Amino acid sequence: MGPRILEKMKDNISISIITPTYNRADELVHLFRSISEQTYPLGKVEFIISDDGSDDDTETIVKEWQGKSFFDIIYLTQENKGPGAARNHGLEKSSGDLILFIDSDCEAHPKWIETIVNSYKDKDFDACGGPDGSKGDFTVLQKAIDFSMTSFFTTGGMRGHSEKMIAKFYPRTHNMGITRNIYAAIGGFGNLRHGQDIEYSNRIHRSGAKVRFIKGALVYHRRRTSLKLFTKQVVNWGIARVNLGKIDSNMLDLVHFLPSIACLLSIIIISFTLYIEWTSQEILSLFFIPLAMISLVGVVERRDPKLFPFLLLVIPVQIIGYGVGFLYAFFRRFIFGKSEIVGFKKSYYK
Repeated sequence: MGPRILEKMKDNISISIITPTYNRADELVHLFRSISEQTYPLGKVEFIISDDGSDDDTETIVKEWQGKSFFDIIYLTQENKGPGAARNHGLEKSSGDLILFIDSDCEAHPKWIETIVNSYKDKDFDACGGPDGSKGDFTVLQKAIDFSMTSFFTTGGMRGHSEKMIAKFYPRTHNMGITRNIYAAIGGFGNLRHGQDIEYSNRIHRSGAKVRFIKGALVYHRRRTSLKLFTKQVVNWGIARVNLGKIDSNMLDLVHFLPSIACLLSIIIISFTLYIEWTSQEILSLFFIPLAMISLVGVVERRDPKLFPFLLLVIPVQIIGYGVGFLYAFFRRFIFGKSEIVGFKKSYYK
C-alpha cells in the first residue's frame, strides 16, 4: 500500500467513543454536551453508551438525545456485570478506526478528539491516554480530589498526568484510546471489577504495541461527590493493585507500596513519640507541617484558597485509604494465599 493511500486513510479516521455507565444519568448530561461541542467532524463519530443495568433515567435521557444529535448515538444495555463487561459490549458494537474510552463522570475538552487524531497522524500509536483535570463548576471537594489525584507530590507522577512520570504509563479508561488493530489482536477487557483498565493496558504493553501519552488530550473528571465515596474508591484501588500484581508482577512496582509504607511508618513514628512522651500537639505538628506545605502548593497551583481545608482531609484519606486497602489485600493474597477480593461493591456508590 503506497504512502498516498495511507495518508488518505488517515484523513478519514472514524471514531467510536465508548462510555460505560451505571446510574449516572445526571453526569451523562455533561458528557453528552462535551461530545456535541467537539471540534472534530461529528459525522465521523459514533457515541456508544453501554448501560450496565441502571435503574435511573439513563435510557430515557439517551433516547431523547438520539433524536437531537448530529452524530450517531448507540444505546446498549445489559444486566449489571461491571464496567469491563459494559466496555466489551460497546467494543462488540463499535465500528470506528480509533476507539476512545471516556467515563460517565467525565467531560471532554472541545479539542479532545482532534488532539488524539492529530497525534495519531503525526506520530502514530497503537494505544494512547491523556490527563484529567477539573473545571470551574466542580465542587471544592472535587477540585481538591483532582489535585490530590494528579499532583506529582501524590500520585500524578505514576498514574499519568505529565510527561515526567516515575512509573510506566498505563492508559486508563477515563481517557484512553486504542486502534481497531489492537482490539483485534488482544481482545476485550478482563473480568476484574476494579483495575480492569490497567490489566488491559498491561496486555497492550506486553503485545509490543506503541503506547503514547498525549498531554493535550484533556478530559475533566468530576470524581466522587463526598469524602465517604472517595474513601471507598481509594480503598478499592489499593485492593485492585494487589489483584493486578497476582495476575502479572509487572503491574506491581515499588512505587505502589509507598502509601502502605507511609501508613506503617506513621504508626511506628506515633508509637515512638508516645514512648518518649511527646504531647499530642507535638505529634500532630510532625504530620501537619508537611501536609500543610503540600496543601499550600495545591492552593497556589489552583489559585483557590478554599481548597486548603479540603486538601488537609483529602490527601491523607487518599494515602491511608489506598495504603490500608493495599496492605489488607497483600497479606490476604500473598501471605495467606487467599482468593481474589473485590472491596466495596454493593454499596460502592452510596
